[in-house]
Formats: sequence, C-alpha cells, structure tokens
Amino acid sequence: MSVLMSIQEDDFDIGVEHLRLKSAGNGVGAIVTFTGLVREFESDPKSADFQANLSTLTLEYYPEMTEKLLAEIIQQSFDRWPLIAVSVVHRVGSLKPNDQIVFVGVACEHRLEAFQAAQFLMDYLKTRATFWKKIEADGQSHWAEAKVSDNVAAAKWEG
Repeated sequence: MSVLMSIQEDDFDIGVEHLRLKSAGNGVGAIVTFTGLVREFESDPKSADFQANLSTLTLEYYPEMTEKLLAEIIQQSFDRWPLIAVSVVHRVGSLKPNDQIVFVGVACEHRLEAFQAAQFLMDYLKTRATFWKKIEADGQSHWAEAKVSDNVAAAKWEG
C-alpha cells in the first residue's frame, strides 16, 4: 500500500504523479487519474443563464482537520478496493483560471476498481474534505456553497 497525500500552494506535475503511481509496486495493471482545473467562468446553480468571468479562486483549509479527513477518505478507498497506490494532491492559496487545483490518482491491478476508486475519492473530496473556496468574479467575491449534485454523487457510495 502506497499513499501520497499533499496539500500545497505550489503547482504539481501530472507526469511525476503518474510515475509515482506506476512505480508503486508489483501488479500495477491500471492507473486512473483525474486533474481538476480552475474554470474561467463562475456559474450560479440557481440561474442557468448566469455566468461571471472568474478572476481568482482562493482555497483555504484548517490543516489538522483537513489532513485527517483526507487520510480517512484515502483509507476508505483502500478498504473498498484492492488498491496498490493512491495519490491525492490538493492545492490551496490563490489560483487563476486554468490553474490545476487537484490531482487524484489510483494504481490497481484492474481498471474497473481503479476507475471506481478514483471516482469515489473525487466524490468524497468534494463533499467531505474541508476546503473553503472564495470566488472572485466580475469584481465581486463570495464563498462557494456546496452543490446538490456533489452531495448526490457522494451519496451513491453510502451503504
């Protein structure tokens, strides 16, 4: 079992993360990765027509609590699937459109489990990891609220 978990201000290199997963141990037959980016536009889930030009996304967190929750989420993925390695890198600080925010990578013997575990990790990161997002768009700022669609996605892994 190999785990890389990092919360950092600096950008990350997808190639380096992929190589870590590939080199994690014997039996790796599948690697699934996800990279999240800062969108250029902010939309409002209450109004399908609303879009604002995003200038900055600032991510904040409480280190001890967030690190503990990330470790628990990663452990749950190992408990559910026969994983060889997991890598989760989440950025904090001030980010601009098209900057990388998050990397999730899973190495496993088979693709099905790798895809499922990667989706589980992202669904749980979106709903259970304590990151606060301040959005600055069109000269105004506000704190992002949880999306119903993210909670629905995470709920499918319950029970």
